[in-house]
Amino acid sequence: MQASSRSFGKLYAGLFMFLLAGSFASGCSIKGYALRATADALSSTGSSLSSEDDPELVRYSAPFGLKTLESLAESLPDHRGVRLALASGFVQYSYAFVNQDADKLADQSVEQAKVQWLRARRLYLRGRDYAIAGLEIRYPGFRKLLLSGNQETAKMALRRVGRDDVPYLYWLGAGWALAISTAKDDPAMFGDFPLVGQIMDRALELDESYDEGAIHEFFVSYDSSRSEDQGGGPAAAKKHLDIAQKQGGGRKLGALVSYAEGVLQQQQKKAEFVQLLKQVLSTDVYSDEPGWKTQRFANLIAQARSRWLLGKLSDLFAE
Repeated sequence: MQASSRSFGKLYAGLFMFLLAGSFASGCSIKGYALRATADALSSTGSSLSSEDDPELVRYSAPFGLKTLESLAESLPDHRGVRLALASGFVQYSYAFVNQDADKLADQSVEQAKVQWLRARRLYLRGRDYAIAGLEIRYPGFRKLLLSGNQETAKMALRRVGRDDVPYLYWLGAGWALAISTAKDDPAMFGDFPLVGQIMDRALELDESYDEGAIHEFFVSYDSSRSEDQGGGPAAAKKHLDIAQKQGGGRKLGALVSYAEGVLQQQQKKAEFVQLLKQVLSTDVYSDEPGWKTQRFANLIAQARSRWLLGKLSDLFAE
């Protein structure tokens, strides 16, 4: 499953203000104002890193931004936006770097890969929990209802949220689903799979076109892992892929990789698999056209995964 292209930029906007606020030796109200101003900046839309063309730069700088944001969240326990930035940040960082590294490491040592998958899982769940915390601030008791273990009680919690809560639902569901995907040795986590579907169904109901098709991108992976009698299957995944591509203007490559892995690989359609991934690799992701530019970082991650997959065809397909 591919993470959305919503950027790591929120992790960094206003960090100077945060550090400045921490330097005040007196004047708690001034410091509090500066901290809140920083939090508001971090919560605003806009991006600097979604157009980043050097993923390694993000790899080494993102942890500082995340830890700084966590300090900010501790100082502002009622600020939802900071928790949304942390939710998206931890999920994206884990997917783009920790999870990818673990998958590649498995080619050499499954045991070592398990260590990295566990780390990825913990980061995904940290992101999930920040999304829950953001919803808990607006809807006290949300966490208890959602995690009650009762399907109807969880549905009650989800019915409380509104359209402007969709970003929280998205990162909650995406983080949780990705955590489950790394838990092949933990059957207990798979019991949460239907609840993840409920969360994303609610998000889809509230804002079907959120983030230019991001929820449909999610369902490309989700439905490819479900059977037809569960409401999923190849046809359902393809339907969501087509909608995602239309809503995203064909500029999001991650969904194509998800479809190749989730459907074409499972069906052992090698020629179509190769053709689709070569399409991803041949796409010019460096275009300065605004729509493409804002997807650059996510598309580079999709291209890197495509390159890796094409390099191990003999492992993925029976000759």
